[in-house]
Amino acid sequence: MPDRVTTNRPTAVVIGASAAGLFAAAALAEFADVTLVERDTLPDGPEVRRGVPQGHHAHLVWSGGVKAFSELLPGIVDEVVAAGGRLVHIMGDMVSRAPNEVWFRRFTSTHHHNLVASRPLLDYVLRSRVLTDPRIILRENTQVVGLTGTAGVVTGVRIKADASDERLSTDFVVDASGRGSRAPQWLKELGLPDIETKEVNAGVAYSTRVFKAPGTTAATAFPLINVQANPARTPGQGGIILPIEGGRWIVTLSGSRGGEPPSDPEAFVKFALGLGHPIIGDLLKDAEPIGDIHTSRSTANFRRYYEMSSLWPDRYAVLGDAIAAYNPVYGHGLTVAAQCALAVRDVLRSHSLTAPGTAHRVQRAAARPVSAAWDLAVGQDVFYPGATDTPPTAMQRALARYIDRCVETGATNPRALGALLDVMSLERPPARLFSADMLWPMIIGRRKAQLTEPPLSHKEREAAHR
Repeated sequence: MPDRVTTNRPTAVVIGASAAGLFAAAALAEFADVTLVERDTLPDGPEVRRGVPQGHHAHLVWSGGVKAFSELLPGIVDEVVAAGGRLVHIMGDMVSRAPNEVWFRRFTSTHHHNLVASRPLLDYVLRSRVLTDPRIILRENTQVVGLTGTAGVVTGVRIKADASDERLSTDFVVDASGRGSRAPQWLKELGLPDIETKEVNAGVAYSTRVFKAPGTTAATAFPLINVQANPARTPGQGGIILPIEGGRWIVTLSGSRGGEPPSDPEAFVKFALGLGHPIIGDLLKDAEPIGDIHTSRSTANFRRYYEMSSLWPDRYAVLGDAIAAYNPVYGHGLTVAAQCALAVRDVLRSHSLTAPGTAHRVQRAAARPVSAAWDLAVGQDVFYPGATDTPPTAMQRALARYIDRCVETGATNPRALGALLDVMSLERPPARLFSADMLWPMIIGRRKAQLTEPPLSHKEREAAHR
């Protein structure tokens, strides 16, 4: 990209040009001229790249993320849809089984939507939008190898490009480099204490294959199909069919320790037929595969508690997956990335970028969406054998039982479903599950009978087998 014209505005560096970095750059551009430093060469189109380890697998953006996308980059959701993405109504355009094996009715009265597209397409649309901002420049093939400054204030970054070392001075640094962030090491090099970390690893593996949408489904708004794993039945196994752009289905199968999905093409559909319900395998029987199977075991939940640090340097913040990463099955990573960037923007609208204490305020604000997603993911994964060194606490067990009741209630009552989706979509805090919208239906009882089979219509089934 061309060099930026010199201005009198503050400057900022964002480490990493994946979704979290792009969102952070968009938020910071309101207050500073931004340099986005990326170690790889970014593709010119919607292609999978090395820096996005889950790029082959199914992705969706919950409605809390859709709102955050639109607030940061007005019109961006329409751009994704125009490029082939889709807004999927939750639950009207979905066939979904919860972890406690309850099938949701396809109520259409809630406002919640998922944004659905392949990750390469989503990243391409984001890049195309963000990198046209003249306040943002991109430095590709450039690796950040450390911070400059002291324990009290970060003054820039040390970078390596074309086999040469360089120091890049700036007024603010944001680390959005993902799971592989070296922020704990860099902070220690500045003389700061170790950062508290936590990991909950359910041992889940993923296998993903793309299929040509079978029958006439490419010409219809075919529903998303989701069979979630049950932590109470180990190994936990599940799968999802995500109809995406280009008349394709992304199919991701998952399994915890001892029940991992196959990398063998001959066993892929057989595994899908053996899930808690065979609906995914049944729909794939007549589907033509496209390309190879891609696998991943990078699914552990881990969190770094930067906001709890007793000492924090000014002019430095960590965002997105560099704070916490989650089991991808819950689909919260992109939503949290956008909400973290909004947290940056909101703090900087009332506090100067370079003022003492601003960076710590940013870090604490970014921790709020991170905490919400963490509690949801860990609240499920902690029940898998071997996920942690200690068994679930009595409080975790009690909360899990209550959430199961919320799911059972929301599966048959649209009012309760709205409350449940407010929390699952990261739009409202968990206290929403104790509101009248949830408690009254729970006390009064079911409004409709619980489904025993997936709510896929006869017409939809026929469309997949024509």
